[in-house]
Amino acid sequence: MFIVLLGPPGAGKGTQAQRLAESTGLLHISTGDMFRENVAAGTELGKLAKTYMDRGDLVPDEVTIKMLLERISRPEASAGAMFDGFPRNVVQAEALDAALAGKDAKIDHALLISVPDEELITRLGGRWICRKCGRLFHERNDPPKQAGVCDECGGELYQREDDRPEVVRNRLEKQKPPAALIDHFRTSGVLTEIDGLQSLDAVTAALEAAIR
Repeated sequence: MFIVLLGPPGAGKGTQAQRLAESTGLLHISTGDMFRENVAAGTELGKLAKTYMDRGDLVPDEVTIKMLLERISRPEASAGAMFDGFPRNVVQAEALDAALAGKDAKIDHALLISVPDEELITRLGGRWICRKCGRLFHERNDPPKQAGVCDECGGELYQREDDRPEVVRNRLEKQKPPAALIDHFRTSGVLTEIDGLQSLDAVTAALEAAIR
């Protein structure tokens, strides 16, 4: 079984990927982890990927696909795999489809965790940090007793630039799964949309039910 897990930043995709990997026994393939593993091991693909990463460029689809194929050829992927962070666009999705077809396999499920933008901005943009001790707070989930003051040491709380709501909104637009990619999986008949506003356990249960 091969699964693609989709969702915007803040939807809880990383946590759910770990949970699904444990409950299904599927190999969890995060492209970020895969790049780091190949670079650290000094593989030929890792060296090639590093030349792009060092320049701040995206690793080409061809290199990424080759890494994915190598990864799913290992014994631990005998039951299949779950892709987290790939594909990011239709071109990558079509390349992945072709690569799996060469192994007499296909994407069985594309699971989209959907959360409204305003909720994502609240989740990602509500974090505050103590300048003195580094303690983290969240405006909604873990607010300080006194606004702007750390409960632990009385230090001043500040918000990192990339945690500001306007910055988070801009990042969301760039990192959300594009509509064309979602349509690709919908047309293929493998897309299931999951309500990401549910509790953590409820989202996990919905994902597991979709796979079954």
